[in-house]
Amino acid sequence: MAAVPRRNRVTPFGDIIATEARGLLFGNRGVLHDDNGQLVRAWQVRRWIACRLEFKGRRRELMRSGRFTELFFLDEATALAAGHRPCAECRREDFVRFRQAWTDTHRGSPRVDDVDRALHAERIDAGGRKRLHEARLSDLPDGSMVAEEDRAWIVHGGGLLPWSPFGYGDRRTMAGSATVRTLTPPSVIDVIRAGYEPGTHPSAVGVG
Repeated sequence: MAAVPRRNRVTPFGDIIATEARGLLFGNRGVLHDDNGQLVRAWQVRRWIACRLEFKGRRRELMRSGRFTELFFLDEATALAAGHRPCAECRREDFVRFRQAWTDTHRGSPRVDDVDRALHAERIDAGGRKRLHEARLSDLPDGSMVAEEDRAWIVHGGGLLPWSPFGYGDRRTMAGSATVRTLTPPSVIDVIRAGYEPGTHPSAVGVG
């Protein structure tokens, strides 16, 4: 009998779902589960990070009591859309590039806590729901994600590719002048526009 998938996969909307799909990154946003391994909250801390699947041979037992809840993402574009940022330890080079692009597009030289505080305000509204932001499609760089028809789409090569836990589907075209609702926080879109390139699932390559 096949094991029931754990509820630990994150969508671009920031929701945590159960699926058999595998992810390319993992991360956390604090302790979200109880002693029985059931999720009881959507987040605990402002520090939402995205990590490498493997780092220095470390092994973790999933959902241990009192330990942070291990979350998984299809790819980095998904993690960024959900409101996570690169981990400063296991993805140090990515984090340095991310922080530099952030510094280039924001005033001052922010601390990590400043980045996390700004991201939290952009990803969650007063009611604890995913915050969406309006933008013109032609203004969005590849790797950012939008919500259309109750689905998540990644901006890719002048079009949109539909997201699923297993990868991306066939391209859809839309007028660049169209107003869309972005899932990726505005500050992260600025970071991508400044040159930070999010990793994407192989299914996005060569999609027609």
